[in-house]
Amino acid sequence: MTIPLSGTHYGLTAGDYHATIASVGASLRTLEHRGRRLVVPFDADDVRPVFRGATLAPWPNRVVDGRYTFDGATQQLALTEPGRGHALHGLAAWLDFTAVDRSASSVTLAATIEAQDGYPHRVEVAVAFELDEDGLHTTVTGTNSGPSPAPWGTGPHPYLVAGDGRVDDWTLELPASDVLTVTEDRLIPIGLADVAVEGGGVFDFRAPRAIADTFIDHAFTGLLPAADGRTTVALRSAEGTGVAMTWDEACPWVQIHTADRDVPEQSRLGLAVEPMTCPPDAYNSGTDLIVLAPGQSTTASWTIAAL
Repeated sequence: MTIPLSGTHYGLTAGDYHATIASVGASLRTLEHRGRRLVVPFDADDVRPVFRGATLAPWPNRVVDGRYTFDGATQQLALTEPGRGHALHGLAAWLDFTAVDRSASSVTLAATIEAQDGYPHRVEVAVAFELDEDGLHTTVTGTNSGPSPAPWGTGPHPYLVAGDGRVDDWTLELPASDVLTVTEDRLIPIGLADVAVEGGGVFDFRAPRAIADTFIDHAFTGLLPAADGRTTVALRSAEGTGVAMTWDEACPWVQIHTADRDVPEQSRLGLAVEPMTCPPDAYNSGTDLIVLAPGQSTTASWTIAAL
């Protein structure tokens, strides 16, 4: 049997939900509710475009210049975002994960990030996907199986779809009080700003409002959780359909990107919503960076559901 370019596929079904998981990058390839798309999909034989649905580890977002110092040693990562000169979205996105547990509504995939230039640590990554009547739940576990402390961060990279149309047509609710400002050319972090002030309030979506032509490729924090301690980002269409992403305090950051592309047909098809355990360039700033001791594990979870 020929394996698709995106890896081995695992179809999950529960109630009105159906999902397809691709083994390369432990990627969410499709997610539908009653036949309605909740994420921008990609074809089985596509080389997964723009990290669509990938699991990001051992860091989400960027390491500026691919260079950082950890445990007294300076490291240089491969520059996987050559246009901006950064190391982008970790080392797990192109690993072929193996299923270690499987049912009709769930699959757990596992892979090892081996010690290498720029990241001299061995970390085991397990990604558990489970569908139920409340949506698709994902849990990422990182375990340091090497002999020395290892820096760690994780997050997902889905492009959410509210319904008909594109990003410009949808309403966003983003309960975050602070935005991480960045340089225009290379998206290098500058500092935190109040969403009500920065850009005249252009990043303030605490009250739901239309995205329209707003460009966003920023990390947000100062998250305002509900009474249960979970944060929810909601995206709705004019017709009333929508999609929500929910997570707990393991991810105090979320990257939002309007998915602007140079080719109009491929631009703003979905809204990237990426809860993160740490902000961009945490390997340098140290902000919310997790350091795994040998043998230590850590988990982070999130849920995507139809509205």
